[in-house]
Amino acid sequence: MSEPTSTNKEKKKTPLNGRRALPSNNSNAEENEVPEMEAFGLIPRGFNPKDYLRVVDIHMFKEHYEINKQQHHTDKYYNPKLIVRRGQPFQIQIDFNRPYKPETDQFWLEYLIGRYPQQNKGTYIPILVGDVLKPGEWGAKIIHRENNSIRLSIMSSATCIVGKFRLYVAIWTPFGIIRTHRNSATDTYILFNPWCQQDAVYLDDEKEREEYVLNDVGIVFHGNIDEIKLRSWSYGQFEENILDACLFLMDKAELELSGRGNPIKICRVASAVINSRDDNGVIAGSWDNTYTYGVAPSAWTGSVDILLEYYSSKQPVRYGQCWVFAGVFNTFLRCLGIPARLITNYSSAHDNNANLQLDFFLDDEGQVDAKLTKDSIWNYHCWNEAWMTRPDLPVGFGGWQVVDGTPQETSDGMYRCGPASVQAIKHGHVCFQFDAPFVFAEVNSDIVYSRREKNGAQVIEKIDTTHIGKLIVTKGVGSDEMVEITEEYKFQEGSDEERLALETAVMYGVKKQTTQNAMYQPQKDVEMDFQVQKAVLGSDFKVTITFQNKSRNSYTATTYLSGNIVFYTGVTKNEFKKHSFSAKLEPLLSSAFDVMITSNEYLSDLLDQASFHFFVTARINETGKILAAQKATVLEIPTLRIKTQGEMVADKEMSVIVEFTNPLKQTLENVTLRLEGPGVLRTVKKEFRQIPMNSTLIWEVKCTPKRPGLRKLIASLNCDALRHVYGELSIQIQKP
Repeated sequence: MSEPTSTNKEKKKTPLNGRRALPSNNSNAEENEVPEMEAFGLIPRGFNPKDYLRVVDIHMFKEHYEINKQQHHTDKYYNPKLIVRRGQPFQIQIDFNRPYKPETDQFWLEYLIGRYPQQNKGTYIPILVGDVLKPGEWGAKIIHRENNSIRLSIMSSATCIVGKFRLYVAIWTPFGIIRTHRNSATDTYILFNPWCQQDAVYLDDEKEREEYVLNDVGIVFHGNIDEIKLRSWSYGQFEENILDACLFLMDKAELELSGRGNPIKICRVASAVINSRDDNGVIAGSWDNTYTYGVAPSAWTGSVDILLEYYSSKQPVRYGQCWVFAGVFNTFLRCLGIPARLITNYSSAHDNNANLQLDFFLDDEGQVDAKLTKDSIWNYHCWNEAWMTRPDLPVGFGGWQVVDGTPQETSDGMYRCGPASVQAIKHGHVCFQFDAPFVFAEVNSDIVYSRREKNGAQVIEKIDTTHIGKLIVTKGVGSDEMVEITEEYKFQEGSDEERLALETAVMYGVKKQTTQNAMYQPQKDVEMDFQVQKAVLGSDFKVTITFQNKSRNSYTATTYLSGNIVFYTGVTKNEFKKHSFSAKLEPLLSSAFDVMITSNEYLSDLLDQASFHFFVTARINETGKILAAQKATVLEIPTLRIKTQGEMVADKEMSVIVEFTNPLKQTLENVTLRLEGPGVLRTVKKEFRQIPMNSTLIWEVKCTPKRPGLRKLIASLNCDALRHVYGELSIQIQKP
C-alpha cells in the first residue's frame, strides 16, 4: 500500500516503475495466460503427451449439501462454485486416464490469483502431494484411491489471501510440464475462517459465530435516547452475486492482492470504498432531505440491491445515511467471513475540531447563535465493529475494532475511519492506529454552553459532561433484543477510571481545551429542566418546563423556547416554534409551565426522521444568570402491517400482504413500497399515486420461498411527506 500512486491515467500508461519488476497486482478479476505445455527444451519427434498420465476430470464436491460447503459453513451461499474457509482441509477428486502410480507419476496442484501470480506474494501457490497435512499450512495428501481416481484432502494456509483462485493440475513428463485447461468450474473461493484458531478472525463462541458471520438479517436501532426505535435490515451476504460484488469492492479500492489476507488492511480500505467521497465508492451520502434521481436513505430495506447495483453500474448508488453505510459494510464483512456487528451510539458527537468539546454559543438573549455553533450532536450514529487480532498493536488491543464507512472527517487524506480498537478507546490509549481519537470524541465529548459578554469576555454558562455517548447498543446474539455495550467503550460516568482514561487520551494528544481563560460560575440556586410529551406524527403535544427555586428569594425568569426541525445529525433545518414568557419563581418552590405545539406548526417542514430539537434558555432577571437545556425528541411513526396467506413451504408459491393506513391529515402522493426477505423473495417495489387521508392500501405479492427455516420479511414505505415507515414479520418456512 505504500507505493506512491500517481493518478489512474498515468498508471495505465506506465505499468512499470523503477522500483518493481512487475506491475501491481490489485485485481482479483484479471487473469494471466497459463501455458498448457511448458517444454524443457527441444521435444523429440516421437513424443506423444497421451502416453503420460492425463487428467480426465476434476470433482470439486461443491454442492451445498456436499462435504466441503457443509464442513466450511458455506452451504448458504447461492453460488455454484466451491467456497471454503482458510486453514481448514477440503476435498477434491481427480480422475486420470489410467490408475495413478506414485512411483513413476508426478503431479501437483497450482492455485493462482490475479494477473501476475508470484510465489513469494502468495498469488501463485504450487502444492505437492505429501503424507501429512500440517495445520494452517498449504498441503495436500491422498485419502482414497480407486481405479483411475484419487481423492485429495487439501489444506490451505490460515493466512492465505481471501478471494477467488484458479486451479490447475500440472503433470511432469521428461520433456515438459503438461497442465489442465483453464476451467472456471474448478475456481475456488477462499474466505476468512472464524472457526480456525490460527486465523486472525478466530472467534471461539459458536453462538457468536452464528450471529456475527452467518446471520443474514440484523437490526438497526435508531430514534433517540428517550425514544429508541428499531428496524430490521437484510444483510443478504449469501445472496446470488453478492460474494463477487464484495470481492469487486477490494478491486475497486485497488488493494494489493498480497494484502488481502489481512483483515486490518481489508477493513481500512473498505471503510473508504463504502462511501463515494474521493474514490467513487458504493454509496453517495445525502443529508439534505432532497433525494432527486435516487432512493431516499430510509427506503432501503437491505444491502443486496445497493451492492448489486454498484457491481453492475460501477457508479455510486444514491442515497445513504449512517445506517445504510453500516448495513452495507456489515454485509461486506460477514460475506468475507470477518465477524461483524452494527453498533448505534445515541447522542453521538461530531466534533469538528476534535477538542473533546462541543461548543454551543449563546447570544445576549440566551438563544443559540447558529452562525458560531459548528459542532453538532447526532441523535444517533451507526458504525460497525469487526472482530480480529491486532498484531500491529501491543497485546490486549485485539477483539472488537470500530470501523465506520460514513464519511465524516478525513483520515490520512481520505474519508474513512478505523479499524480502532474498542479496548484502546475505553482506556484512552488513542495513540494506537487508526482514528481512535475521533471515535473517542464521538463517545466522550462535553457540551459547553458559552456566551460573549459586551466587553468581549467569554462566560461559560453550563458544562454538560454526561449528554454524549449516553447509550451504545447492538443486537443480541441469537435474539432481537437490544444489548447495551456502553461499558465496552467507557467506564462508569464519574468514576476514577473514567477520569484516568480521559487524562490518558489527553496525554496522547487528544486536544482538550481548558476553560481557565473563561469565567465559569454555575447557577446553583435555581434548577431548570423540561419534558416533551410523547406524540404520534400528525398530533399536537406539549412541552413542560419546570423550575426549582432553591433559594429564599423571589425571582422572575425570562424564558425562551426554540423548537427546531432537525436532521438526525443534529443539524437544524429551521426553527418552527419560538415562544417566550416570563416565569415567576417563588422561594423554595417548584413551578411548571406548559407550551403547546400544534401539528400545523411542524407538519409542512418535517424531515425524514420526524426529529425535533428543543432549546430552552432562561435568564434570571435579578442575577443575570442564564440556565440552558436541550433535548431531541422523535415522533411516533405509523408502521406497515405484513401478513401471509397460504402454506409456507419451500419451493411452493405463497402470498405476502402488506397493509398501511394513512394517519396524516393530507393525501400522500407518489408512494413507493419495497418488500424483501433473504431466502424468500428478492426485493419487489410498487408505486402508488395517492393514498387519501385515513384510507388503507393493501398490496399482495406472490413468491416462492427458496429454503426452509426461520426467515424475515422486511417492508418499507416512502414518500416526500412520510419516510421511515417500516414493517417486518418473522416466518417459518417448512421443508417440502
